[in-house]
Amino acid sequence: MEHRRFCEFADTVRTHRYIGLCYGPPGVGKTLSAETYACWSEQRHLLEMPHALVDWFHSGANRPDWHTVLYTPLINTPPGRALKELTDMTNRHAMVRARDIDDPKRETNLHGACPYTELVIIDEAERLTTRAMEQVRDFYDRSALGLVLIGMPGIEKRLARYPQLYSRIGFVHHYRTLAADELATVLATAFGHLGLGILGATTTEAIAAIARTTAGNFRLVTRLLDQAERVMKLNELDRITAEVIDAARDALVIGTM
Repeated sequence: MEHRRFCEFADTVRTHRYIGLCYGPPGVGKTLSAETYACWSEQRHLLEMPHALVDWFHSGANRPDWHTVLYTPLINTPPGRALKELTDMTNRHAMVRARDIDDPKRETNLHGACPYTELVIIDEAERLTTRAMEQVRDFYDRSALGLVLIGMPGIEKRLARYPQLYSRIGFVHHYRTLAADELATVLATAFGHLGLGILGATTTEAIAAIARTTAGNFRLVTRLLDQAERVMKLNELDRITAEVIDAARDALVIGTM
């Protein structure tokens, strides 16, 4: 599946310490894959909230095996702010990995990045201004880590205008919508969550309706199934049908992909 391919891509960038570029249409799962790969739900509060980091040290928790930092810049983030936020996050990440704020091995380079951080993923990289993008490139040059830039289709053309940055891109991953077999796997898992099995022709028709409605877009699939579950509860149904999917679709705002 696309998430597995993303993980292989991120592993390769992290191993070779290159810059990797990941792009794809909205809703296909780029951010979710990045958050899962970085274990972001577990470490985000430690890296973004200094007081939480202090409390964590005092708790005596075991050292986690996190290797990746995920950074999402604000819209039009100034270069200085991007550098400061990246430096702060990688430093805090190092403190957690070292399990000691005063670890002598936690030596930083000129920009504050350290060997404990193996990969930085920047989501929604198109938010970075030209100067901020150059600052990120300089940050990468002075750091012994890999860097993944995630953005919308077209970001690869924009980066091509910055030869110093573009020449350092070693891997590119086009994050695509779900293929038919991948969609079937996702739906089988979702139907299991809803307590539904494969219920013959009606379910087959529902799957076809889901495929037509979502075109394999992961975000739309999850939202459509949420609405379908609501429709089933309201009507006290025990199976998912094409009619249920049609009713769920009418409750959604579905833009052009």
